[in-house]
Amino acid sequence: MRSASGVLASGFPFHAGRPFDTAGLRAFLRAAKHKFESDTILTNFTQLGLAEPILKALAAKGYDKPTPIQVQGIPALLEGRDLCGIAQTGTGKTAAFALPALQRLTENAKHRVPGSCRMLVLAPTRELASQIAQSFEDYGKFLKLTVAVVFGGVPINRQIRQMGQGVDILVATPGRLLDLIDQRALSLRNVEIFVLDEADQMLDLGFIHALKRVDQLLPKKRQSLFFSATMPKTIAELGDRFLTDPVKVSVAPAATTAERVDQYATFVNQGEKQALLTILLKSEPIERALVFTRTKHGADRVVKNLAAAGIRAAAIHGNKSQPQREAALAAFRSGDIRILVATDIAARGIDVGGISHVFNFELPNVAEQYVHRIGRTARAGATGIAMAFVADDERPFLRQIEKLTRVKPTVMPLPENFLEEAAKLPKPAPSKPGDGGRRFEGNRGHGAPARDAEAPKRRFPPKRARGVGSHAGAVRKTGGR
Repeated sequence: MRSASGVLASGFPFHAGRPFDTAGLRAFLRAAKHKFESDTILTNFTQLGLAEPILKALAAKGYDKPTPIQVQGIPALLEGRDLCGIAQTGTGKTAAFALPALQRLTENAKHRVPGSCRMLVLAPTRELASQIAQSFEDYGKFLKLTVAVVFGGVPINRQIRQMGQGVDILVATPGRLLDLIDQRALSLRNVEIFVLDEADQMLDLGFIHALKRVDQLLPKKRQSLFFSATMPKTIAELGDRFLTDPVKVSVAPAATTAERVDQYATFVNQGEKQALLTILLKSEPIERALVFTRTKHGADRVVKNLAAAGIRAAAIHGNKSQPQREAALAAFRSGDIRILVATDIAARGIDVGGISHVFNFELPNVAEQYVHRIGRTARAGATGIAMAFVADDERPFLRQIEKLTRVKPTVMPLPENFLEEAAKLPKPAPSKPGDGGRRFEGNRGHGAPARDAEAPKRRFPPKRARGVGSHAGAVRKTGGR
């Protein structure tokens, strides 16, 4: 009898003359079934088995097809699995964890316990926390689940009262979360689902000790989700601390940049960067642009110089109050201003459509930040332009970025007649003492916010006409009684 081999119609291999591999066929069919479900059911939200109120909310926002990270992550999360995801901003990862979480919390409805939450989402910045909370409210608008967001920079008393009633979903920054726990306004003992978003940024901001403390306060039995745009060894080790046998999904190789972003680099002296930015903003067809600086005072100085040249802009950074940050973002979203100047920390969570340009006024000293910066453009299938202004002392930063991203930006020369055009512009504002570009927003020891048109001026009583030292007499009068 002649030996033969072949492949069944299902694709499973067989060999004549050998025992049929029944167990192998079963495993093969299970894998094929899973692939079939991924390829068919997950092509449309309506076939995911989500609750009707969630589908209704998605339809109201015009969402019908899931993104790649949602395709990979939602089935596992609906099963209650832990998940480790590598995903850049703008990939739809918020919906990837919000939709199955809303589904599970709805199916397992419970009464809210005062001073506790059922789901905890940690985000590194106020803006990102607010954005995530808004997404939960949008997706769960037809559900009877409560959402709260807490962060620093605003009075804590209102947040304490809010926690007293208990919430289903809490989105928080680590510092304010621990403040509420320390004041016994909040306990994590009832957390069923925990999400750590932007883990790489958490470490950059020095939240590692806060995260370790949160891990100790969370119940051991929970579902944990871990997201990061990059996955170096330190981030992976942090993930191991929170996750148990996680499903791992990745929608792009670590540290890759958006394919639809055209990247350019211009070599220019540090003192000429302001003139270059002003000239480009006036000459380029720009819908909305983000300008990144390395320091808070640097961001304020760029806004001031642009205003002197007749270009309206606003700054967003850690020294701005929460109302100022919200007002700047609202003006940027509405188109009232087209230029937003930001530092890396404050820019996390800026989710604004129609950003056509990203300007790296100063290159980040951490290469991964470059990936986050230019990821603000080219969203939802659009294209974008990223321009980097590179001074001589920033060339090592550029080499680190090229090594990380495996992309070499196209070198763009200075505009024609640059020196003549620069001479016509208002003289740049001088740097503040000690602001040599080497301080970073995460460092301690920064001074008070720069005073400009955006910052509210402190009110002082009018000066008295008396000379220096006249207060001494007033002290003696008071003490002599």
